Order: sequence, then structure tokens, then C-alpha cells
Amino acid sequence: MSEYTGTDNLEVMAEAVNYNAFLHAQVAARARKGDRILDFGAGIGTFARELARRGHAVACLEPDAAQAQRLVADGLRVVGDLAELPEASLDYIYTLNVLEHIDDDGAAMRAIASRLRPGGRLLVYVPAFQVLYSSMDRKVGHVRRYRREGLARLVRDSGLANVVARYVDSLGFLAALAYRVVGNDDGTIDRRALRTYDRFVFPASRVLDRLVGRWFGKNVLLTAEKPA
Repeated sequence: MSEYTGTDNLEVMAEAVNYNAFLHAQVAARARKGDRILDFGAGIGTFARELARRGHAVACLEPDAAQAQRLVADGLRVVGDLAELPEASLDYIYTLNVLEHIDDDGAAMRAIASRLRPGGRLLVYVPAFQVLYSSMDRKVGHVRRYRREGLARLVRDSGLANVVARYVDSLGFLAALAYRVVGNDDGTIDRRALRTYDRFVFPASRVLDRLVGRWFGKNVLLTAEKPA
């Protein structure tokens, strides 16, 4: 197992109530009763715990030893590698802010697609636009940020279909750009600034997304299915 350098940022982000509620809603909306679900890159379990609380059978893929121990302590099933899971064994996989850490994201996406059964669903959420790459990206080990079209192509090339990708958190694009210009050099997140943004700006950003989600945002949200 590898060691992840951004656990402190994950713990701060867990305090972003509106942001996490949005992601919880995206994840939960695609989970069906009886699904075999995988959280690919579960981190500290922010989203897997909520699915499990709702009665879903969710497994967590997490290669970081310390985070994996926390997940196990929370009663969640943990695997360290996709190789531990049979092909075509899962109904639903979601991965939130993970692909950007992986050097060969194409190979990772093909492996993810191979674990979905025919008709299985995928949800991907990643940071957008390389121009926003900052000290925060470096701190947590981001290899890249994505454009909507490039992510969609990556997923289609893995054999998945019905791919829909859009940008989200449009005002976050401006905030991330400002952070890149005037932010600190160590990549840490200011708790007070995060709480202010989450309470006042993020809800407005979600409204604006309806108008500009095709063109820009801080993140890309993608859904896809494996052909039956």
C-alpha cells in the first residue's frame, strides 16, 4: 500500500457541508437497492459511510494503509487493488477526485470498466482545467486536471457508453484561479475560507452551473454505462 499526502485536506473538506451534500446526492441518486457498489479511492470514507448507512453493500478500494485502517474500523469492506475483485462483478462504481492521482489513467479506467457488469453504471468526479493547477494539487499528488471532452473520450475508449460529462462549481473556477495566483505555497486549505465558500458561494455556484456547465467549472462530473 502507498502513503497519501493529503489526508489533512480530506479532513478539512469533510467540513464542507453543502459541497459534500451535493456529491452525496450525485452518488446516492445512481445507487439502486441490491447493487454491488465500489467506492474507487474511498479516502477516509466520507461517501462510503453514508451509502452503507442507507443499507447499500459498498466496498472501498483504498491503497493508503492508514486510511484503509480507518475504513475497516468503520466496518467497511476494503480492498487495496482492483485485482482483488472479479471482472463483471459490480453494478455501480463511483470515483471522486481520484483519477487525477493516477499516472496511467487510461489503464485505470479500462480496469474499472472491466469490473462493471453489463448494464453497470459509473460516476466520475475530477478537478477541471490545467490552468487551475496549484500548490494544492501538488500537495495531494495530482498528476493532471481534466477537460470535459478529454475525460469523456477516456471513458468511451474504455468501452463504456451513454457518456455524459459537464462542468460543475462554476464560481469555484474563479476561486481556484485566485488561489493559484495568491494562495499559499504549501497547498493547505484554510478552514475559515472553506466554510465561508461552502455556505455562501457554492449554493450560488450550483445555480449558475445550469447556464455555464457546458463551458467551465472547477470540476467535471461524468456518468456512463457499460453496454448490456
